[in-house]
Amino acid sequence: MKATLNGRVIADSNDIVNAGGYAYFPSAAVQTKLLEKAEKTDSDLKCPHGVQFYDVVLDGKRHARAAWRYEAPKPSMAHVADRFGFWEDVKVA
Repeated sequence: MKATLNGRVIADSNDIVNAGGYAYFPSAAVQTKLLEKAEKTDSDLKCPHGVQFYDVVLDGKRHARAAWRYEAPKPSMAHVADRFGFWEDVKVA
């Protein structure tokens, strides 16, 4: 499975965990050099799993909060620990 943005591969792996309708990629399969931590919102701070969103920066364009991962997932989400999810402009297929 791949996560792509404007035809460029952001993540590529067969080791995918599905949760809540999203595909989570292992950190090692993600081009983290394309990600920049986004400032946490009040909603982020209330997340029980310690969510951290990332902007995807590609060719000088910032795609705000298009990736995320849980920094301290509760047992119910432990299976996505150290994995990234994508949405918005990032296509996952």
